[in-house]
This record gives sequence, structure tokens and C-alpha cells, in this order.
Amino acid sequence: MVRSRTKAVKTTDAGKNKEAEGVRYFDYSLLAILIFLVCFGLVMLYSTSAYSALVNYGDSMYYFRRQLIFILIGFAALFFITRFDYHSFAKYARLLYIFAIILMALVLTPLGREVNGARRWLSLPFGASFQPSEVAKVAVILFIPVLICQMGKEIQTFRGSMRIVLLWGGFTALCVYFLTDNLSTAIIVLGMVCIMVFVVHPKTWPFVAAAGGIAAAAIIGINVLLINMSNSGSFRLNRIIAWLHPEEYASGSAYQTLQGLYAIGSGGFFGKGLGNSAQKAIIPEVQNDMILTIICEELGICGVIIVLALFAMLLYRLMFIARNAPDMYGSLIVTGIFAHIALQVIFNVGVVTNTIPNTGITLPFISYGGTSVAILLAEMGIALSVSRQITFEEE
Repeated sequence: MVRSRTKAVKTTDAGKNKEAEGVRYFDYSLLAILIFLVCFGLVMLYSTSAYSALVNYGDSMYYFRRQLIFILIGFAALFFITRFDYHSFAKYARLLYIFAIILMALVLTPLGREVNGARRWLSLPFGASFQPSEVAKVAVILFIPVLICQMGKEIQTFRGSMRIVLLWGGFTALCVYFLTDNLSTAIIVLGMVCIMVFVVHPKTWPFVAAAGGIAAAAIIGINVLLINMSNSGSFRLNRIIAWLHPEEYASGSAYQTLQGLYAIGSGGFFGKGLGNSAQKAIIPEVQNDMILTIICEELGICGVIIVLALFAMLLYRLMFIARNAPDMYGSLIVTGIFAHIALQVIFNVGVVTNTIPNTGITLPFISYGGTSVAILLAEMGIALSVSRQITFEEE
């Protein structure tokens, strides 16, 4: 993503003549894909959540209305951020990082709010709440590239890359895990840092070897835990056991996963039709991380393929911006956004198909979650801000 910038012209204060000779760029394709994804998400959210919202709140539009409010806030932030030169974000990246750590620490205070047994939210006026770990993702996207750029060629050494991955990436992931008890988000944060370091490092094999070692250690560790702690009260271990033996825990830990698989299986290729899902009345919290199962039931495999194709197009546009960004800082920012969305999509698809244990990771732009969708739209604003600085030579 960093090394190849075909026909891109670097834009600096001293290079206004080059800018005048070139064509300024704005990625309208990214914006169009984003708007389509968000609108599709609203349609599916209403179809998925109308029944549960009516039962729980007496208002079938409850989830739809709340999501729409945060989407409007997110788009306002997107267009506001787009007008800024992304280099100005570097001045405040460290402060944002510290602010994110403080917000996560506040979860442990009386300001923290527990939802469905997890204490990951901060209470806001009028009964609202938000997840500070989402702010931490943006802080990592803006701050880690600053550290990498400051290191220069040192980042290409083993010592330099490990300093970023283990010291900064590891520290942030531990803060997310211990302060908000959110292991899946901690893994995503660490993964984002690893991917940013990967694209600037000249060698590939150390990362492949590390990934293989982690996978082998995870397999061995899971088997050891299953043998020695099969009756453990740990909910994370119970999720792993339920993932490996879902039929044995059909009425407990694996209930949501199995009902989601039934929804996927009953949808066929073209689905039952929009609004005709039966499983949405059975699957707990279906509007959150399991919304893809209802898409599959109502729109079929064909509908899911279209959704994944939209995400692929979105990621391609982000990769295009990262490859043609005027400098390394802009390229790394967009790489971080690319990694964030890609990891969430992979994790969510893995969970609903029971390929990986249940993580609670939502599907970007589609699942219900005000903080998540607003932060994601703000991130898209940052990516579009980088795209505005790309200048191409006139043919």
C-alpha cells in the first residue's frame, strides 16, 4: 500500500505549481459505496429489529430511529472532517490517544455502564451511552502512523517494528482488555497496528512466521484448556467449548450461534424475501452481531454475496487511496482504516458461520450500534480527507 503510488504527485506547501498542473482528486466512488452500504444497513436493521423493538419498547421504529440519528451525526462528522488537511490530525493524535485511555479508564468508575453482563460503556445524559473502545480505534489509526513516521528507517528493523507492535500496540490492546473487558476489540486494535507495521516493513517472512506461531500456540492452548478446564466458569472458555461442540450447548452458550446457522440454512440462494425471516423473533440481540444471518435468511446467499462484494469494493477504494496518498502518514492512516473494517468484517462473518468463537464484533455500517457507526463514518471522513490531497498528472 505504501510503496506504489502510480502517477501521484506529492502535494507540499512549496509545490503549488505541481498542484496547479495536476488534477485534484476526490474519491466519489468511496462515498457512493458508503452511502449505499449505510442505506442498505438501515433497511435491514428495520426488517431485523422491528419485531423485537415492538415487543421490548412498544415501538417498531425504536432501533431504526436511534441508528438514523447516529448516522446523521456520523455523516455530519464525515463532511466536517473531509474539509481538513489530514496532516493537522498529527498535531492532536497523541492527545487523542491519551484521551481515549482516560475514557476507557472511566468505565471502571461509577460512570461505567453494564449491558448484557459486560461493562464496556460510559453513561451519557438522557439514558444514552457509548463505547470508549471505539474512540481508541481512531486514536490508534491517527497516532501509530505518527510514531512510525518519526522512527524513519528504524521501523524497518526488527527492534523498531517490535517496539511499535509490542510496546504501543500491545499496551493499547491490554488497556482495551483490562479497562473495558473487551478481548475482541483488543485483538482488532493489535491487528491494526500489526498491519500498519507490515506495509512499511521490507520483509514479509517474519510476519508470516509470527502468524503461524500464534495460530499453532492458539490451537495447542485451546486443547490444553479444554482438557484441564472443561468445567470452568469462564465465559470466554465456555464460548470456545460451545464453538467446538455447539450441539451439546444448544440451549446455552451455543444457542445464538445455532439459531443463526438455522437462519442461514433456511434462506437458500434467493432467500424468503425481505421481512419474512422467522429466526429474527428467536435469535437474541439479532440486530447486533448476528444481523448477517437474517440477511442470509431474507435475501439468501445471493444477498450476502452482494453485501460482501460491497465491502470488497469499499476496501479496494481504501487501498487505492492508501497507495496514492501524498506521503507515508496519509497512506498509513488509510491503511489503519482498511485494517479496522477488514478485520471486523472477517470476524463477523467468521462468527455467524461458526468458523471462529463468538466475539460480539458487529458488521460495519449494518449492525445496530450508534457509537460504532458514527466512529466508522468519521473514519471515512479521514480517508476522504486524504483522498482530497491526491493529485494526478494530466494526460
